[in-house]
Amino acid sequence: MSDPTEQADDKLTSQEALCLKDMGATKDPCCSTLKMFIVALSFAYFSKALSGTYMKSAITQIERRFDLSSSLTGLIDCSFEMGNLLFLVAVSHFGAKLHRPRLIGAGCLLMGIGSGLTGLPHFFMGRYEYDTVIQSSMSENISISPCLKDQRQQDVQDTPLTPSLGTNTDCAKDSQSNMWIYVFLGNALRGIGETPVTPLGISYIDDFAKAENSAFYIACLQTITLLGPMFGFLLGSMCARLYVDIGFVDTDSVTITPKDARWVGAWWLGFLVSSVIMLLAGLPFWFFPRSLPKQGEENLMPTGPQEPSGPPALHTSKLSDIAKGFLPSLKKLLGTPAYFLLLCGSVLKFNSFIGLLTFKAKYMEQQFGQSAARANFLIGVLNLPAVAVGIFLGGLLMKRYKLSVVSGAQLSFTTSFLAYLLVLPQFGIKCENSKVAGLTVSYNGSPAISYEEHTLFSECNAGCSCSAREWDPVCSENGITYMSPCLAGCTNSSGSGRNTVFHNCSCVMSSPAESGSLSVSLGQCPRGPACGRSFTTYMAVSVLSSFVNSLGTTPGYMVIIRCITAELKSLALGIQTLVMRTLGGIPAPVYFGALIDSTCLKWGLNKCGGRGACRMYDADMYRVIFLGLITCLSGSSYFFIVAVIVLLKRQFQEEGGKPADPPHTKQDGQELLPTQREKEADRAADQTNGQF
Repeated sequence: MSDPTEQADDKLTSQEALCLKDMGATKDPCCSTLKMFIVALSFAYFSKALSGTYMKSAITQIERRFDLSSSLTGLIDCSFEMGNLLFLVAVSHFGAKLHRPRLIGAGCLLMGIGSGLTGLPHFFMGRYEYDTVIQSSMSENISISPCLKDQRQQDVQDTPLTPSLGTNTDCAKDSQSNMWIYVFLGNALRGIGETPVTPLGISYIDDFAKAENSAFYIACLQTITLLGPMFGFLLGSMCARLYVDIGFVDTDSVTITPKDARWVGAWWLGFLVSSVIMLLAGLPFWFFPRSLPKQGEENLMPTGPQEPSGPPALHTSKLSDIAKGFLPSLKKLLGTPAYFLLLCGSVLKFNSFIGLLTFKAKYMEQQFGQSAARANFLIGVLNLPAVAVGIFLGGLLMKRYKLSVVSGAQLSFTTSFLAYLLVLPQFGIKCENSKVAGLTVSYNGSPAISYEEHTLFSECNAGCSCSAREWDPVCSENGITYMSPCLAGCTNSSGSGRNTVFHNCSCVMSSPAESGSLSVSLGQCPRGPACGRSFTTYMAVSVLSSFVNSLGTTPGYMVIIRCITAELKSLALGIQTLVMRTLGGIPAPVYFGALIDSTCLKWGLNKCGGRGACRMYDADMYRVIFLGLITCLSGSSYFFIVAVIVLLKRQFQEEGGKPADPPHTKQDGQELLPTQREKEADRAADQTNGQF
């Protein structure tokens, strides 16, 4: 006969029973429960995701502020993964045997310091200066004559038209020319701090949660995490709207707008904000215990019989003993065919994802004429909520139907492939190149893409001694943009500051407007209504593709966990992250950026006289290269995923698994989410799964 006290305890909820036990052990019940840990981990995930996506949203601003190419900003972006690689494997292997919550707390501290270091160069670089012919007379209503031949302009004309990649001696001594290195180091330090958060946090939950609840908890965790990217892009949008030197200069004197290729937003502000949030997120982990009671077994003492079978049993192990088991564990892990094939497919898919995430906002800027602020805002309020809903629904599907390993892999493949098909129509959703005289159209308005400098000159500006290196665009009423008032052949101006208008522009006569006006105004000409409709279509397809693809995220993630033995879960997640970031996270931004650089039509100049940030791209080539890389990488990954599904089916058939078996039998580990009626049965299921 059972004890009445035990019967009373059985009627308590797991949370109440856990609190009673913790009170008996003189422990704070609010800091020793699995659900409280999940809440703290969710906030840490939110914080690191906010910081990471803010870096993505600030790429364009960093590129312009430091006068860098896309390939170099891609290198800065991937420094996060470089920092991760320094400690990822060691933390994933040793961390599972040590105090995981405190390691996560230390990681959050490092991430906070890294984010602060990233934004620090702003305070040592001085004020941002951009080239414009009216900069020296913003507050004076005096006439400017761009087309005026003098010795200074002749000297500029005589300089090489192609930007030099070298630097002069004076510039080499200028510390500001290398300030981007601090951004690189800060991002790398943030990567080092992120190392313990994902593998140790997920394994901690999976070790102490019921097996059927584990996927749901992880789905909830990932859903809450996606609030981080949403707020990260919104923060990026807000900072991109603010001028870089806000608070230090009179913004009314700024003659450029957020849509201008020279505009730099307050990129540094978001890094300081994310640094504070990251430091706060790490505080709770210093108060969590090393281990928790297994869900459903809260009535057992923490020092009871369950400790030898769980990770806490190794608390007293020496580091040397743990290290000896690393190579055998790694060999056993990579010898699991399903895991290895999934790893190969994940690398290709991750390359595609990183390239898309890093340069998606820039693609929206160049293809559809959106500002960086609006592009980040739309990604934050449209794409990311769709992804969050999709991940949450995917977790619910797994919990509701208790999907097997094979079914989870099939669901992940189906949704991912449907999303892949939705990318293909984006090749046809486009806007025409902006009409820029000498770059995309001739001076008479006929289409003509040119990468050569000599096409920037025409008979209409032959006597103006203009420089082909300037980028101070002006727009005429005929819809054609000229690179500078001088190249437009303008002889005088009226107004001041951003309201300056240039008159008597001889090149406008080559393709006159209906009104017959020969004047131009500051800024590049806006895109037409047709481009706005194309952008609306693009966003609709993009959001639908994001939602469909995210439905299979949680099933795919759980397939990886259930394909290996329980003691290898932390190492498996760590190796997966290591390989994906080594072969995907590091090279993808660099080669995506390098190929995007190849489509640049007009390079800016840095202070050293070398090649700076690109001012304008060939939108058609940008679209073909950007979407082509994404589709090729994603398409290649499906060969590995199909092989995994075939392999799992064959192996389950060889082991005698029957799809019609009731869930509680868990024959041969076929179920992805076992019912957890008996602890030993769950372990047997995990061991069977690990054979595959």
